Amino acid sequence: MEQKEWHKFYGNIPRSLHYPVGSLYDLLKKSIDSHPRALAYDFMDKTATYTGLGQQIDEFACKFHQAGFRAGDTMSIVMPTSPQGIVAFYAVNKLGGVAAFIHPLSTEEELKHYLSLSGSRFALTLDIFYEKVAAVKKEVPLEKLFVTKISAYMPPVKKLAYSVLMLPKKKAKPDPAWAVWLEMAKAKCRKPPERVSVGSDALSVILFSGGTTGVPKGVMLTNKNIVSEGMMVAAWGRLNESDTILAILPIFHGFGLSVCVNAALMAGAKTVLIPKFTVKDVAKLIRKKKPTFLIGVPTLFKALLDEKIFRNADLSFLKMAFSGADTLPRTLKEEFDETVRKNGGKSVLLEGYGLTEAVTAIMAQPAGEYREGSIGLPFPDMDVKIVDPETYSEKPHGEIGEIVVNGPAVMKGYLNNPEETAATLKVHDDGKIWLHTGDLGYRDADGFFYFKQRLKRMIKSSGMNVYPSEVENVICQHEEVKFACVIGVEDAHQMTRIKAFVELHHPEKASPEKEKELIAFVRKRLIKWSCPREIEFVEKLPLTKIGKVDFRKLEEREHAKREDH
Repeated sequence: MEQKEWHKFYGNIPRSLHYPVGSLYDLLKKSIDSHPRALAYDFMDKTATYTGLGQQIDEFACKFHQAGFRAGDTMSIVMPTSPQGIVAFYAVNKLGGVAAFIHPLSTEEELKHYLSLSGSRFALTLDIFYEKVAAVKKEVPLEKLFVTKISAYMPPVKKLAYSVLMLPKKKAKPDPAWAVWLEMAKAKCRKPPERVSVGSDALSVILFSGGTTGVPKGVMLTNKNIVSEGMMVAAWGRLNESDTILAILPIFHGFGLSVCVNAALMAGAKTVLIPKFTVKDVAKLIRKKKPTFLIGVPTLFKALLDEKIFRNADLSFLKMAFSGADTLPRTLKEEFDETVRKNGGKSVLLEGYGLTEAVTAIMAQPAGEYREGSIGLPFPDMDVKIVDPETYSEKPHGEIGEIVVNGPAVMKGYLNNPEETAATLKVHDDGKIWLHTGDLGYRDADGFFYFKQRLKRMIKSSGMNVYPSEVENVICQHEEVKFACVIGVEDAHQMTRIKAFVELHHPEKASPEKEKELIAFVRKRLIKWSCPREIEFVEKLPLTKIGKVDFRKLEEREHAKREDH
């Protein structure tokens, strides 16, 4: 890796890492052998050591193999964050297969799309989602479905409580012709199936990304992509056997799968699996499990700060907290840092940046060097530059352009979509393949990067570029604002004008006077064409499935409203 200006801020983090040749399972096996007695995961107080995790992987691999799963096959994992989802992921990899992760709350239409695109002949899901998967069976390649209960890996008391809770619910009755209860599948193998030797460049995981078109695309990630991402995150966070990460983010998202689970297991750390997010339960877990790392999106940290249990918890054990997947408002960072400081901790909330097309996080702020508004520095072996979106020529420091990425975490391409792949992965004059992120940003003279806006979300108002995230950050600086989302709406005079949707801490304070107050607040801080002409107060802003504010939904509502008029 050539010397970059940002390397001087690395401290003792290596500029480059050695990535072993082989599969993801091969690297996990090294963790299993190196940390046999250390705890690998904790699920609702039931734990597994690394040795135990290895045995569970062998058992799942045996069941899958006996059902006909072979190297090159794809298994869709339609699961929340749970032991079965994690174990199946590594078992599939051991057998030389591909794991396709699907949000379990997906609609039938979405399931049809995902299962067909991935060509999954096998799938794993919970009993509560069985009927939905069964409903699309005739229209997808699915041949064998493994069904499990979320309670299967709970400790006895919680398992009993869950079974009582589920008594009134309709019980799933899998059709034995094609579906089988995972726990009742054929008995353990006398000898687990041998690991299938596949190369580092072999396809390992398919994650689904909406991208800018709104049509979900299958992101193809290789063994090297997943391994390198896990190792880079572990090196950046200096993860080791003494660390604990809360897996709050779901495994069907790259952030949850790679950072909260895989990076932890690469380093011999412990991951605490959380199948469903409720802020009160997570706050209690933080107090009880004492995680050294908190990883989340801005809405998650805001929810924690609004929860009394978290605000009053001892936080002296916290080493690092990272926010990604959406812009982190400065006010939110400052409130979090102050809460941690008051509760005995030294950690600060640091912003990072990534995208599914590069697994997930590919840069973050270093622990000892904070720059306001920065998304940080590239991880070891990742190269990032700012280019003109049309000519691909590199922009000077301080100038806004498209963020492009090169390095071992960059995807193989989009599944069965050569046009989109060609539009996203481009060879530049230096001969390297660069991932065009569709995000606008700039770099300062020290190599710190700053995110401005999605290229496709940038608003042109009165001929001027307006970056919604910048406007949202300013609105959120007002003490009465909880969240804000800015969109462009049609206007007879400006062509497009700026409208903000605002969620207040106290919704009852919404009024025409409050709208004027907030508009005046923004006008004191931003150039006039970036200021909202209209503010609509909402009780709750719509969120995507991973907790980001869903600006597209607001755009659709606004468009429909204007069509009606």
